[in-house]
Amino acid sequence: MMKVVILAGGFGTRISEESHLKPKPMIEIGGMPILWHIMKIYSFYGFNDFIICLGYKGIVIKEYFANYFLHTSDITFDFRHGNEITYHNHYNEPWKVTLIDTGVETMTGGRIKRIQPYVDNKTFLMTYGDGVSNINIKDLVEYHKNHRKIVTVSAIQPSGRYGSINLGDGNLVNSFHEKPKGDGIWVNAGFFVMEPGIFDYIEGDDSYLEDGPLEKLTLKNELIAFKHEKFWQSMDTLRDRNLLENLWKSGKAPWKVWE
Repeated sequence: MMKVVILAGGFGTRISEESHLKPKPMIEIGGMPILWHIMKIYSFYGFNDFIICLGYKGIVIKEYFANYFLHTSDITFDFRHGNEITYHNHYNEPWKVTLIDTGVETMTGGRIKRIQPYVDNKTFLMTYGDGVSNINIKDLVEYHKNHRKIVTVSAIQPSGRYGSINLGDGNLVNSFHEKPKGDGIWVNAGFFVMEPGIFDYIEGDDSYLEDGPLEKLTLKNELIAFKHEKFWQSMDTLRDRNLLENLWKSGKAPWKVWE
């Protein structure tokens, strides 16, 4: 089964109201980190082997998974028997989670380059640690296999705040630009599928995935887009976080594909 790489090392400066205490992927929606929500999406489709790229305040993420049962279970502490601990009502996630320190200052491409030894020279999934969607991951993977490109990127049409993708014949990506102005364009939604060949396009820690490697892949017709026309939302700002929180509280969170 493919491994899932999640970028969780950025500073999250645009949501500094909360990210000064924790990395952005640990900001909570409905009492659980958005990172957990992303993992639940992949897990629903049977992808349970995660590689999480740490950076800023990475110890917070390490401590969260080290104490996962503590966060998700009722607990009895029996101090009469040497601090014996009993967990109640806990659910064992079918997850394997590898946490890799990819550097505090490392850029998105550099983080991916650093986890190369952990993906076993096989096709892998990759996404950012701050966006949720009801995208069908199995359909995405099947699309990638059928088109045989080095990278498949999920594309959506929001209100023009994110990296734009100009699509040509057969959904080949003709150009890739970060955060252009205007509405109605197809943009980078994360939820990538990547072949090990991507590592040949990443120079080092200072490499931005979006500015260098993806642009080079477009010139070689090796970047293709999977169009997703349903729900997707990133958590760039406190306003975004509040939007997601309200959706969760309403009981109608579109990304909650699991039961």
